[in-house]
Formats: sequence, C-alpha cells, structure tokens
Amino acid sequence: MPSQDFAHSPFYAHLSRLRFIKRWGLMRNAVEEDVAQHSWEVAVLAHALAVISRDVLGQAVDPQAVATKALFHDASEAITGDLPTPVKYSPAMRHATAHLEDEVSQEMVALLPQALRPALSGLIDHHQWPEHEARLVKSADRLAAWLKCRAELRYGNREFEQAEQQVKGKIEQHMTPEVEYFLKTFGQAYDLTLDSLMQGEA
Repeated sequence: MPSQDFAHSPFYAHLSRLRFIKRWGLMRNAVEEDVAQHSWEVAVLAHALAVISRDVLGQAVDPQAVATKALFHDASEAITGDLPTPVKYSPAMRHATAHLEDEVSQEMVALLPQALRPALSGLIDHHQWPEHEARLVKSADRLAAWLKCRAELRYGNREFEQAEQQVKGKIEQHMTPEVEYFLKTFGQAYDLTLDSLMQGEA
C-alpha cells in the first residue's frame, strides 16, 4: 500500500457509542434497549423482509444492501441521542427533528476520510436510498418497535400498552406483503418461552 498520511477520524468511535444511548427514554422499561441493539434487530428484520421480497414475491432487491442500510438507519443518534417518538413526531417538532437529523448525517459523513465518504454517505443519508429499500427498512423499524412493546407487555409492564396499540396501528396502516408474510410465518414464535421454542412449538 502506498505510504500516506492518515488523518484521525472519530466516525466509528461515535458509532460505537450507540450502545450507551437508551431507547424509550420517557417510559419505564422492564428490559432496557439501546440504539445499537435496536439497529442490529432492525437489520435482521430488514434482511428477512428483503429475502421475502426477492424469493417469495419476485422483486429485484438485494437483501445485503437493505440490511446494511438498516444497520446505519439510526447512525445520527450517536450525536443527537434517541428522540422519543412523542417529541419527534409531534406537529411542532416533526420538521425541526427531520432537519436536525439531516444536518447531523451530513456532519457525520464529513468526519470520514474523503476516500470513504461516497460509500458511507449512501448508507447514512436516507434520501439516497432507493424507495423500495427505504420502505423495507421502515417496515423493519416498525416491526422491531412493535416486538419490543409486545415483549414489555409479556413482562407485565403496562407502560407499553398504548405504545403497542399505536405501533400496531402504524403497521396495519402501512401493511406490505413482506410484513404480512413475516408475521404469519414468524410472528407467533415471539410469544413463546425458550422451552417452547426449543421444542419446536412455533
């Protein structure tokens, strides 16, 4: 490799701190969830939805590309923190938070060495995502939120009752063939205990 001077970049150090940023910060959690955990789960679910889209529904989509975008879908929260849904999507704040996320995403890309920016900006800047891939990641994001709410309710935490209904309503409002297939095929198993899963009762 040709010798060159390396500029120090804090980009990946910022991403590593997603593990310290708690989600659902306005609510009592039976089991806390951080943004790094959430990003992994969204990536797994987005990959599943993309495989369903490709192999069941015959759509031209790359599951690896979708999963990678999902891994980075909340990257800006390494700097902004997790903005609670009641704040983020309130009528007064919706435009401001969207603008903030766009600005922070651009700042994060600027932290990268010039040679790496084209590859990473396409992951962090949601505006560059193909429409079908963006839809799959958004569906996976909602699924992950709903599964979190369902888990909290199973733990006896009624704090999540209203959130579960709201997220479920969003999923039903934006139901896609991929999500419908996933829920019918894999959804029931999420309610099982470990013993039941091991016995193949799903």
